[in-house]
Formats: sequence, C-alpha cells, structure tokens
Amino acid sequence: MAQLNILITGGAGYIGSHVAKQLLETTTHNITILDNLSTGSTKTLDTLKTMREFNFIELDLKEFAQVADVLNTNNFDTIIHFAASIVVPESVENPLKYYMNNTVNTTNLIKCGTDAKIKRFIFSSTAAVYGEPSEVPKDGIDENYLTLPINPYGMSKLMSERVIQDTALANKEFKFVIFRYFNVAGADINYTDDKLTPRIGQSFPNATHLIKIASECATGKREKMAIFGDDFNTLDGTGVRDYIHVDDLASAHIKAIDYLLENDSDIFNAGYGRGYSVKEVIETMKKVTNTNFQVDNAARRAGDPAALISNNTKIKTKMHWSPNHNDLALICQSAFEWENY
Repeated sequence: MAQLNILITGGAGYIGSHVAKQLLETTTHNITILDNLSTGSTKTLDTLKTMREFNFIELDLKEFAQVADVLNTNNFDTIIHFAASIVVPESVENPLKYYMNNTVNTTNLIKCGTDAKIKRFIFSSTAAVYGEPSEVPKDGIDENYLTLPINPYGMSKLMSERVIQDTALANKEFKFVIFRYFNVAGADINYTDDKLTPRIGQSFPNATHLIKIASECATGKREKMAIFGDDFNTLDGTGVRDYIHVDDLASAHIKAIDYLLENDSDIFNAGYGRGYSVKEVIETMKKVTNTNFQVDNAARRAGDPAALISNNTKIKTKMHWSPNHNDLALICQSAFEWENY
C-alpha cells in the first residue's frame, strides 16, 4: 500500500495517542500530530517518539488562519480528527464551549481540508448522539437508531456529523468514516517479562470516566468514588454501558484508513455489543486489583442515559474489524497498571 501522509488532531490525547501508537508501530505512513496540549500529554508525545519519528504541531483549531496554513503547506491524504471537549456534565453547564470547540472548529477543519484537496476524513463521534433510548433493542443500538441527543456534547457531535455528510454530498471526492464511540477505557496493551506494562494511557485531568476513576481509587490516588444514580431502570439500578478497550478502538481507525481507499463513506458504531453496569465495573476493578475502596451513592448527573449498548454488526461485517481485548477484567487491569506505573 502507498505511504500516506496522515494528520491526527488531538493526537496527544487519550484515544488519539493510541491511534498514533498503532500507526507508528505497524505502518510506514508519515504521521503529523496537531494538539493544543490543553488536555493532551507531553509525556505521551515523548513516549510516542521512542517508537519512530513523527511531526508535532502545537496549535489550537480555533486559530483558523494557522490551521489553513498547516493544511495548505503539508501534503496530507487523510485527517483523523479527535480534538474535542468531551465531558458531558461540563457541556450542560457550558454549552457554548462545546458548540465552538466541537462543531465550529470541526467545520472549519473540514473547510480547510477540502480547500487543500484532502480527500479522507475520519471523525471521532459518540454514542451520545443517540440520546436516551426509550428502549434498548435486544441486539443493541444500530447506526439507524434515532439520533436525539440529550446534552450539548452529543448535539455538538451530531451537528459535526451532519456537516461532514453534507460536505461529502456536495464534494464527491471527499469521503469520511464516522465512528460513534461507546465507552472507551483501558490502556496500551504492552507486556514486559509477561507483566502488563502500559506505555501510554488516559492522562486527562480530573477524569469523569468510570474505569479511570475506579483505577485511581484502586491505586490510592483517590480516597473514594461515587455512583451517580442507583435508581435507573436497569437490573441493579445503576447505569449500563458498552465498554471498549482503547486499543481495539484504535485498530478500527487503522482499518478505516484502508477502508476509505476503496469504499464509500459510512458511519459505524464502535463497541462490543455487551453492557456492564456501574456496579459490575466497580466490582470487577476491586477483584482484578485485589483492593477495596469506598463507593458512595450520589444523585444522577444531568444528561446521563440509563443504558447505551452498541450493535456492532456493521463494523464487523463491512470493515472486517474484530476486537482483540473484549474482556472487562483486562480493560480494568490495564487501566490499573497505567495508574500504578
């Protein structure tokens, strides 16, 4: 396959860095990471540099003129776009931040990309576009399910999806893959002398992700954690989510690069098709780490649906993607080892 020039926005962040890692280790593509380092990690970039060389540009996507210059002066073939604000409760409190950073900046990135004749765009979207399903189908939510976000985060991503789709309708040379992520967790699967030793992981400050928080409790970095709502309409009353290991999600993006070379644009759910409750996740973390930590009950958070479980048939059949780390215990163990590193 031809050597491509790939731009990864938000590549110093959690998911972006795992995609960069796999590209650096398994391909010869030329990689450029663009990140404003507001939540991205310089330590992660240093670790990636030990794998092989790549270009790094420190830039905020709101700097429209500079973004245009970067895209016009580099011969990029593909953009993989991660850079976004991602905290659901914050989006409820500060919606304009999310519409500006997620939707407006993405729209400008697409405009600059098409002006620069970049033909392929891989977008980091979210299962939050589905909102709060009145009933989760037995085989999970598929890509045709009604999109009705219940928070500004989900709506900002859905609006970006529409911009991408409309651009592709107007510009036949522009192709996209949109991934609707379910709950991403875990850290780099890397072994040293048969011991799991993640080199990169989730460094997002003041994390709100359940498995990240539970792993911080297991290592003693947090004194306690809370379950936000134990009165949902689920088996044990706590929210149910579909958790996907970050390395499996990253491998889907690598697949998408090749997919777009020969296939039409499309939207794919990225999950395992299996849900676990908050209580199940916490108990799994305690078990695999042989620890016990305080868990309090708290009120529901604004914008949290009761259950989100993917139907992943489409990505498995059309993109021939298959996960390698579909194991909640491994996800929890890798997150713990990263925190313990």
